Amino acid sequence: MSTPPPPDPRALASGPEGPGALRPLLDTVLGALGTGRRARGGPLPAGGPEAVAARLRDALGEVLPEDGDPEALRVLVHALAEGAADPADPLCAAHLHCPPLAVAAAADLAAAVLNPSLDSWDQAPAASELEALVTRELAHLAGLADAVVTTGGTESNHLALLLARESHGGGVRLVHGANAHHSLPRAAWLLGLPEPVVVPAPAGTIDLAALHRALTDTAGPRGSLLVAATAGTTDAGLIDPLPEIAGLCAAHGARLHIDAAHGGGLLFSDRHRDRLTGLEAAHTVTLDLHKLGWQPVAAGLLAVRRPRDLDVLGQRADYLNADDDTEAGLPDLLGRSLRTTRRPDILKIAVTLKTLGRRGLGALVDQVCARAREFADLIHAHPGFELYDRPVISTVLFRPEGATDDAVAAVRRRLLTDGRAVLGRARPDDRLWLKATLLNPDTRPDDLAALLKLVEGTTHG
Repeated sequence: MSTPPPPDPRALASGPEGPGALRPLLDTVLGALGTGRRARGGPLPAGGPEAVAARLRDALGEVLPEDGDPEALRVLVHALAEGAADPADPLCAAHLHCPPLAVAAAADLAAAVLNPSLDSWDQAPAASELEALVTRELAHLAGLADAVVTTGGTESNHLALLLARESHGGGVRLVHGANAHHSLPRAAWLLGLPEPVVVPAPAGTIDLAALHRALTDTAGPRGSLLVAATAGTTDAGLIDPLPEIAGLCAAHGARLHIDAAHGGGLLFSDRHRDRLTGLEAAHTVTLDLHKLGWQPVAAGLLAVRRPRDLDVLGQRADYLNADDDTEAGLPDLLGRSLRTTRRPDILKIAVTLKTLGRRGLGALVDQVCARAREFADLIHAHPGFELYDRPVISTVLFRPEGATDDAVAAVRRRLLTDGRAVLGRARPDDRLWLKATLLNPDTRPDDLAALLKLVEGTTHG
């Protein structure tokens, strides 16, 4: 049997010839993903940064050769897979870095092939309507009115501060807990806002008495303060007391933003959604489905209580949303984002919601939360380890009993360098803790035992 000729590297992904051009390339990609994973042999490539960089440089060779290489797709996908941190490996549990669902990744391929740009209707006729329908439904799930798509929690938090600033005529001051994500004070700096007021969070969540004092003592007219609460902290997955914070904001006339990038996925779960009671009282809420939503990056949203707050994003560009086109009925998409060119990230989200339904996604949320509790039980029962606290979502903090901070840091780096396990680090108090964030629904109890045994062996090694 003769070998089929290689695909034309100039072939387009869409159009009548697109599927035929893509099929052999997809076989190449899937094959290279498999060989790269086997070459890696674990959750992380072994050898540390220098060894990984050297292997990648060898695979890449000349970046822009004089003549093209038909093997480039296979070689580079293999190299990237071999050098990846694989979130689908149960021993890869450092960050809010989820293994994406296959159905979401497949939908993302369709988005890449069709390549709509959501800055004007004539570039994305169906995608723009899909985005409007799906974002509104997700906003309603959070108890709000509408939502816009973002690249993730950082952009959503930035946009929330921008909307607050503009809704108050340009003057607003951020009040956030010491547990808040770093993107919030950074957004205040980028937007030229005053230095934020930082409220203590000694137990990992905002101290309500300290928040009351801050709102009482901070000068400014009613509505000039923006309180940012967190539903799922980065370090420990803790949730601020949202109903009480909402009550304080109402009493002091402060605007409320809730960063639920981590915890927002609890909305899908009948068992856990009550932990987000109070979300509906916010003016804006950050959501991020490339965490507890199992989406490929990027899949962020900002939900708003008052859709008119989004009016400040409106822009006019005659080639995209001319007045007469808008008056004739062509939708204006420029006011739906801080960005101009935007890919249709909503497609993978829509496909996932439709395929799994709320109960299906809720079951995945319940699974990872249950695994986190099981891991905490395992740690608590082990005399060689100390557990920080029971997990609220799916993050577990622990450390070897009696170890110094330097020893804890060394354990983590040794596992990373060897490519055996990927654990994070957190300092919620005056000590350093190992962090496991369980986002893989396929993680089994024996995987958890293996992870703890690896840490134990490295501690004593």
